[in-house]
Amino acid sequence: MNQKNTIGIVKSKQFKSVSPLVLQNGETLDEYELTYETYGTLSKKKDNAILVCHALSGDHHLAGKYTKKDKYPGWWDTLIGPNKPLNTNKFFVIGVNNLGGCSGSTGPKTINKKTKAPWGAKFPIVTVEDWVNSQNALLDNLGITQLAGVLGGSLGGMQALQWAIQFPNKIRHAIVIASAPNLTAQNIAFNEVARQSIITDPDFNKGNYYQNHTKPKRGLRIARMLGHITYLSDDVMGTKFGRKLTNNKIGYNLKTEFEIESYLNYQGDKFAKEFDANTYLRMTKALDYFDPGNGKIKQLSKVFKKIKAKFLVISFSSDWRFTSERSKSIVKALLDNNVEVSYADIAAASGHDAFLMSNPKYHSILETYFQKLLRKS
Repeated sequence: MNQKNTIGIVKSKQFKSVSPLVLQNGETLDEYELTYETYGTLSKKKDNAILVCHALSGDHHLAGKYTKKDKYPGWWDTLIGPNKPLNTNKFFVIGVNNLGGCSGSTGPKTINKKTKAPWGAKFPIVTVEDWVNSQNALLDNLGITQLAGVLGGSLGGMQALQWAIQFPNKIRHAIVIASAPNLTAQNIAFNEVARQSIITDPDFNKGNYYQNHTKPKRGLRIARMLGHITYLSDDVMGTKFGRKLTNNKIGYNLKTEFEIESYLNYQGDKFAKEFDANTYLRMTKALDYFDPGNGKIKQLSKVFKKIKAKFLVISFSSDWRFTSERSKSIVKALLDNNVEVSYADIAAASGHDAFLMSNPKYHSILETYFQKLLRKS
């Protein structure tokens, strides 16, 4: 990779809020911390900031590496960097690990100062609205009064949408990718199966497994394997794996024999080592609860009345979990309010994961739109 297009070595930062945060469920966090990273330089007018919101299993580490020995860069490194579509020579990019996360921000595995033990099952259920409020507190701390844009895919796209609703004067553009105004019953069902796999794991211990120095790995494995099945399209799974066997012959046993089985087992094992089960439960609940229009497109149009931001909405033809029709419902509600919106439905074989891929047409659309942001239109 051309070194001129890489972020290089990066370092995480910590924001500590001592102002109470009242959550949607009525509980209050007296204080909390958010881990975040920034790339590029904040302009003197502080008007070139782009907030990137992560999806279910993402975090604040968007681009670059922590050391030269790191095998992989941040999860959206193909998009973010010098002279990349989200050009850090022009924009000040911010990535935040959401509240309740497991990558440094206050969450279930954080020590509760009152009990001197991990929060565990007692960490409150948080929502997209709560995340936006905590992100806004971080921006206030950075002295940023208005964002040039908020960008996110999937659950990150829901946050971008919520930003435009919740703080209409603090955001000029919202880029919503592979997302939806709420989850379908099928998507909620997938999340519930994933949660049950974790909750019924013998090592879950009602969410208080930290003191036992254990993890509900079996449940996390299954949850991740289920997730991967829904993130990929049938076509890409067929092209990549098909019915290929790992040993070129059938063994007539219950061992892993097909390459797709091996892939899912690998992804499940990797995820179970890295991610926290209590965080996973809360992230999926935040997905389930997000519904600014209360399930009604007419109500969504009413909610959008206060929106002032301009929008770019992107969907992918093979994404069967967050279909193009779901993105179009966002576009319709925006148009009902004469909100300026650009929409693209991109032909891509990768399914829901397409928003993470380096598709030339996809990245070209984003690059063009980010150039528009520079004109402060």
